[in-house]
Amino acid sequence: MKIFVDADACPVKEIIVDIARKHDIEVWMFFDTSHIYYDGYSRVFTVDKSADSVDFAIVNRIGEGDVCVTQDYGLASMIMAKNAFAVHQNGFAYTKDNIDRMLFERHISKEMRMAGKRGGKHKARTKENDEKFRVFFEKFIEEIMAQQKM
Repeated sequence: MKIFVDADACPVKEIIVDIARKHDIEVWMFFDTSHIYYDGYSRVFTVDKSADSVDFAIVNRIGEGDVCVTQDYGLASMIMAKNAFAVHQNGFAYTKDNIDRMLFERHISKEMRMAGKRGGKHKARTKENDEKFRVFFEKFIEEIMAQQKM
């Protein structure tokens, strides 16, 4: 198993690396050319800045049983189609039961933006958000590792 990170706007990179080190799991971070990143542990991939280039770089490399951390519902859907796991930075897994609703809501939001409607403001990330992700992700990784040992 490897952990792939849609890393451009990911606020939990350090948490991911901490948990990966603890369990000796490779981390692959994907960025576009507007970012420079080094943490001494992760393998860093830099791709061009065109639309969805990070998404396609991840999809082309991820394998069955790998994990991807992303807030992009479209990428999550493609990851799931490859029998890999997709999780959100807010501490939940994308599943067959929730992905269709999220994709539909994304579509509606895009239509509203194109019609000139403004979306709601995003709340600032808190320490509680990070702790929720840490607890969720640690448990999620441990469960996958246990399943893969069987």
